[in-house]
Amino acid sequence: MTRIISRLPSVCALAAAVLLAAACARPPQNTAPVAPTPTRSPVAAGVRIVVLGNSLAAGLGLAEAEAFPALVEQILRSEGHDVEVVNAGVSGDTSAGGLSRIDWVLQQPVDILIVELGGNDALRGQDLSNTEANLREIVRRGRAAGARVLLLGMDVPTNFGPDYIQAFSEMYARIADDEGVTLVPGFVREVGLDPTLIQPDGLHPTAVGQRRLAEQLVPVLETVLTDGDLPAVSAAADEDEGN
Repeated sequence: MTRIISRLPSVCALAAAVLLAAACARPPQNTAPVAPTPTRSPVAAGVRIVVLGNSLAAGLGLAEAEAFPALVEQILRSEGHDVEVVNAGVSGDTSAGGLSRIDWVLQQPVDILIVELGGNDALRGQDLSNTEANLREIVRRGRAAGARVLLLGMDVPTNFGPDYIQAFSEMYARIADDEGVTLVPGFVREVGLDPTLIQPDGLHPTAVGQRRLAEQLVPVLETVLTDGDLPAVSAAADEDEGN
């Protein structure tokens, strides 16, 4: 069953806890006290999240603390989750490069593996069949190591033509479906369409753009951390929005 996150909001507001003032007077004798509303508990200590990616994860042109992996850790920790987010992003990396590094990455325990690769393959005109094979193997090795895998779908520029764009998008959906992992399609789509969120190179997000990316991932990861599983959303929803 394909696990796909349909289009996430550009800015995910983090709800702050509201404390109700305790009443000084005792309640009437026959009035039963109202039970508190159940809330989700923060995750147990020591969850390790690894982002295997390229310059997008590495935060090219920015400080490492401004890249989305560091911001995800910052936000999750502020919500009480004891997590460590490891940035395994390498500028210029392809799916083949990620595959060559995955065994090294998995030498240490990984609870959640976020795969952010494939964009450079397309920009270099590489055969998508090779890209798909590489991404599949990365996903499989991650799962074999006991990690829950989150696959981030990438987009390519419109000048690549509709056929290539469609084939590229379908590749991620097919991998997620076949391998049983969660897909976040068009991960950089909304940021990429806003020129104010892109650096002068026309490719990489600004610090504000990186924060938007982090805010898209946080709700997905919070579901994993609190419920112990990745959310499943119908693929049809995203297909409808993309048309």
